[in-house]
Amino acid sequence: MAAASKVIQERGFDAATMAEIAARADTKIGSLYRFFPNKEVLADALMQRYSELRDAQWDEIDARARVVSIDELADLLVDSIAEIHDESKALVALLDARSEWSGKRLEYREKALKRIVGTLRLRAPTLPGETAEDMAVVLLNNMKTMVAMTLDKSAPTSPGGPAELRLMNRLYLASKLAGHELPAAQAGAPPSIR
Repeated sequence: MAAASKVIQERGFDAATMAEIAARADTKIGSLYRFFPNKEVLADALMQRYSELRDAQWDEIDARARVVSIDELADLLVDSIAEIHDESKALVALLDARSEWSGKRLEYREKALKRIVGTLRLRAPTLPGETAEDMAVVLLNNMKTMVAMTLDKSAPTSPGGPAELRLMNRLYLASKLAGHELPAAQAGAPPSIR
């Protein structure tokens, strides 16, 4: 899977060959075909892998959402996509390769927005749903901007740009979540089901 991810992000899905992926994985092509009969099955497995990786990342953020400071939560959110940038580059190459996969791109975006909303509501249970949804859009775009500023060498940036984005994200979360958080004594207790 790691070899396929690298080959696809370097060459694109259509140009990548099963033979090149097998060579990069230092395995025989027959072994590769045994698990993945064609590139489409391999692509599906890579998309599933990315989804599982992102879910694990969200689960970790959610587990810490109520106990970390607002600044730490803001940093966890804004850095999350950058942490799995290599995986996401392969995913983007896959999604760009086939028009029929454009629905998957929307699926990933909607899932990310729902997870952000969930994280915000964990931290601030009285935050109105519509506000949380609006904030999720802003935060997702900030996450993508952090990737562009720190990892995409073609994107315009400055040495202090990422720090300014991080500060902006912290101030934004602090101002929007103010008054919606649980008191410190209740922060560790699970939220009531509504």
